[in-house]
Amino acid sequence: MTPNTENNQQLFERAQRVIPGGVNSPVRAFKAVGGVPRFIKRAQGAYMWDAEDRRYIDYIGSWGPMILGHGHPAVVQAVQSALLDGFSYGAPTLREIELVDAILRLVPSMDMLRLVSSGTEAAMSAIRLARGATGRRKLIKFEGCYHGHADALLVKAGSGLATFGNPSSAGVPPEVVQHTLVLEYNNIDQLEQTFAAHGRDMACLVIEPIAGNMNFVRASMPFMQRCRELCTESGALLVFDEVMTGCRVALGGAQAVYARVLPGFQPDMTILGKVIGGGMPLAAFGAKREVMQQLAPLGPVYQAGTLSGNPVATACGLSTLTEIARSGFFDDLARKTRLLMDGLQAAADSAGVPFCVDCEGGMFGFFLLDRLPQNYAQVMRSDSARFNRLFHGMLERGIYLAPALFEAGFVSAAHSDADIAATVGAAREVFRTF
Repeated sequence: MTPNTENNQQLFERAQRVIPGGVNSPVRAFKAVGGVPRFIKRAQGAYMWDAEDRRYIDYIGSWGPMILGHGHPAVVQAVQSALLDGFSYGAPTLREIELVDAILRLVPSMDMLRLVSSGTEAAMSAIRLARGATGRRKLIKFEGCYHGHADALLVKAGSGLATFGNPSSAGVPPEVVQHTLVLEYNNIDQLEQTFAAHGRDMACLVIEPIAGNMNFVRASMPFMQRCRELCTESGALLVFDEVMTGCRVALGGAQAVYARVLPGFQPDMTILGKVIGGGMPLAAFGAKREVMQQLAPLGPVYQAGTLSGNPVATACGLSTLTEIARSGFFDDLARKTRLLMDGLQAAADSAGVPFCVDCEGGMFGFFLLDRLPQNYAQVMRSDSARFNRLFHGMLERGIYLAPALFEAGFVSAAHSDADIAATVGAAREVFRTF
């Protein structure tokens, strides 16, 4: 292949002629922050290099999966070995069983798991299964939570939709979302009223326990406890969307974080992605045995996927899970993430800039606000103009943050204390210009 001599601007112009918006996922277009997207040609450890050979400290990590950093030697070796045996078979493999066994050990709320290829696919399948298992139609989701781009879930979602100011999507007929009830995150009164009115017809409540698609907003312990109680009382299934938080905020995901405070706490169904695939297209959904046995070929709920359980993706995921399960891994990851957050907070405070931070495990968020928001409406009060200045100021200094106000960030095991110090130093410079 001929070495590329085009810069980011030229590549973007070329891409826009053949790809809608020049990108294959909307938030990559920098539309929210302005400017030219960086076209990445390689990555290693905590760093990425763009088409112009500019190096960046990477806090996106492919939007979460790269918890070990890019190109971890053990993962690369596992993938290379799997590739030599074949790219895809369309038939069962031993490694699928091994990966599922590994996930079930980490997330004991599930007895069985079905592998798929994307978080969207996992979420839409989980909703179908919840409806099939309960025989009910309605579902609850929360404003600002994103569960993929399936039609029934594109109602007041966060992430790219929030970035572009669209509460839903064109092309989704009203009748498709008529059974989707959208509530305010962390609003217990609204939750109770909705279950009182519709509990008997409620198939499930689906929630990001830590919402990473409106930056980083936690479900409060009382709110989560009430979600669990009302689902149990009504017979609805409590579905945790842990595509972003699974094996990222803790080895056992966000549900393990809540179980520390709420003894015995478990969701009924879990949606996973990102980290469990290690950067390859892989996701999953799982539940107790009696629910999962409703899936074809055992039951009447149909779901299928040509590339599900792909042998290269499962090799990547299994190797990643092996590494993150090592003793002390999450303690060190959480330490580095907190070091970054404390440093950014101190840098903003020294410049008198309203700023607040939160983090769990290797996932973080920050807002240009005086206090942490509790719901989507409060997130929307964050100063977007100042965020854009912060984003570009950091980018110019070699720090790659998410190019959108509504996206969480990620620290990897490959980030060093020196990387974090450099990031904080860059932020201090940028905040002084505010």
